[in-house]
Amino acid sequence: MNGEKQDRLLEIFFRGLRGEDLYIAKLAAEYGVSVKSVSRDINALRNFLADHRDLVSHAEMRYDHQKRCYRLHMEEFLSNKELFALVEVMIGARAFSRMELLELIEKLKRFTTTEDRPRLHELIRKEMYHYPEVRHDCRSVEDNLWQLIVCIAEKKEISVEYYHKDRKFDILRLYPVSVMFTDFYFYLIAFKVGEIPDQPVYFRVDRITRITEHRKASTDVCYPDFDEGLLRKQSLLMWPGKRRTIRFVFTGPSIQAVLDKLPTAKVIEWYGHGRCLIEAEVYGNGIQMWLLSQGSWVKVIAPDEFVEEMRGEIERMRELYQQPGEETEGG
Repeated sequence: MNGEKQDRLLEIFFRGLRGEDLYIAKLAAEYGVSVKSVSRDINALRNFLADHRDLVSHAEMRYDHQKRCYRLHMEEFLSNKELFALVEVMIGARAFSRMELLELIEKLKRFTTTEDRPRLHELIRKEMYHYPEVRHDCRSVEDNLWQLIVCIAEKKEISVEYYHKDRKFDILRLYPVSVMFTDFYFYLIAFKVGEIPDQPVYFRVDRITRITEHRKASTDVCYPDFDEGLLRKQSLLMWPGKRRTIRFVFTGPSIQAVLDKLPTAKVIEWYGHGRCLIEAEVYGNGIQMWLLSQGSWVKVIAPDEFVEEMRGEIERMRELYQQPGEETEGG
């Protein structure tokens, strides 16, 4: 096979990989060869794919009789429904900037089938037009994520330049152990170097403006075992705090929503009329924020210290609405 024919064959194959419709006459005109030459190229590709099905993941070159063209089909290709579902999750997560998300979507679209692609493009275009971008301090969430993942795998200590939620700027030396995602943001889970490693600390990845890697490996220091799966089940809103078992009465319309939100939750007792007693093992203070968001549908009954925390917060909220101030309309 001469070099020119080999290059043409590879180009046709990669054009198929990109989801192009392969018209024999059109390809022949583009490459300045006969229709028979392109037909032989297509047949050579079909034979290769048939002889190496396991190697190419059962890819095959199929002829579309309606459009009179060839298309490459692969098991690894995302169907349009799979891609749309995936993009919907990515858009709803709001974890990436608009440009980062657009680049990701364009790359994913290259590995889809060509059927209904115009419709898919229109659906995604409408979603992206109204995409509510989350503000980030870093230049790229993707770059930060990958650098952190590599440091975790290589057990490197790092220093990060970081903006806290009160906008205080800080430089921290950390032992990173995991990266997690929840509620719009990626979080770095780490221990502070030089402090007693009693519990991990959470840092929003998008607030990290710079990451410096150190040669010292974190294996030189004894840190406690860390279970990301358990933390994901027990922690809400990535707020630090102690682990405890709580109980509360729920009277809202959807118990399933509660069980979905709290993976460790279970119904201990049904009282009837939509009321039930729920128990859950939780980690951190994010649970208080979530329970307060449920309003009068929730009444915490255990443990006693948590009941007092909830009562104190509710009292402070009540006082806000009793104190006259400049914020009062007409005041």
